[in-house]
Formats: sequence, structure tokens, C-alpha cells
Amino acid sequence: MLSAPLRLRRTAQTVLALSLLLTGCVSLFPKTKPVQLYRLSQTSPAPAGPSPAGFALTRAPISFPSDAAGDRILTVSGQEAAFIADARWLQPAAVMFEEALVAAFDQPGSPRLVGPGENLAAGVTLRLEVRRFQTDYDKGQAGPPTVEITVHALLIRNADRSAAADTLIQTRQTASDNRVAAIVVAYDSAVSQSVAAVRDWATANAGSVRP
Repeated sequence: MLSAPLRLRRTAQTVLALSLLLTGCVSLFPKTKPVQLYRLSQTSPAPAGPSPAGFALTRAPISFPSDAAGDRILTVSGQEAAFIADARWLQPAAVMFEEALVAAFDQPGSPRLVGPGENLAAGVTLRLEVRRFQTDYDKGQAGPPTVEITVHALLIRNADRSAAADTLIQTRQTASDNRVAAIVVAYDSAVSQSVAAVRDWATANAGSVRP
């Protein structure tokens, strides 16, 4: 019969041996391929014309398609949809689009865009519904895809909640190559054009939304 000190010594040796064995096993596990993260530059062209003095808009929450709102890059080919493997947006696409919109309105000569929580009066609300935010492989997987962004914009008078003006803004930008980096560049350009078009349209319709 083993004495208590001997049993404890052998138990410690067994634990140490198992620890070394498990350490060796961990190094044999396959390594996971890292996911590449991408972001948008949030730059946009300068306003097409100056905004009327004192013209401000309340920014309503943006409606975004659920399949494209997250951090995965959506691709569409005919009736099939898929996400690009091993690639993610640094932030959800809906968040990046909203930040790009705010940046577009922050440029000199743009209307003031009043966000949630700001204690500023505005006579009109800008409501946006992003209907498409996707990578279209309309020419098949062999050719470079086209990024498509479709936005329905609506101006609403805050006094009586009536619609003042609305439009459908469609932006398409073909990638230079069928590579993720080139697709991201196409998204960057398409988002920039899209938010600038929204801003310029809102500015041009300032007269129709005044009480």
C-alpha cells in the first residue's frame, strides 16, 4: 500500500504529464484563416450648389435590407445570393452608410442634418429606405461584378407630416476586377455617389418643403 506522500507525488507527476500532452496536442490543431476586414472612406463629392440659409433636416432612422445590413458582403447572381467568404466589413454596412451620409452633409454649403438627440428645430424630415446594397454578378462569376445601391428618399414636412418630395436614387459601380479589394473600392465609390446624390436632391428640393 502506497503512503500518502508517495500517492501525492505520483498524482502530481500524472497531472504534469497530461498537461504536457495536451500542450502538444493544441499545437497540432489546424489554424483558422483570419478574416480580412474592410472599411469605407466616407468621402463624397462637394455639394452641387449652396443650401438655402437656415435649411435643416431631421434625420430619421435609415431602413436597410436585413440581408445586407450586417458586416458580411452580400453577392447576388440571378436567383442565388451568398456572402463573400473570409471577408467582413469593419462595421455593419448600415452603420457605415449612415456615417457616410452624415459626412456628406457635414461639408460646407450643405443643409444642416439634425441627428437624434440634437435640440435643433428643423422644418422637414429626411427619411431613407435603402432597398439594395449588394454585389451583382449579372455577367457571371468570370467577369467583374457591379455594386448596386438603390435608395428611396422622402422629404416629410414636420408641421403636418405630409410628403413634400420623393425620389429613387440608383447607383451602380463596376469593380475593376473580380477580387475582394476591387469590390470594396467599388462599394466606396458607390456609397460616396449615393449619399452625395441624396444631399444634392434634398438641397434642390428645399423650396418645396418650406411651409
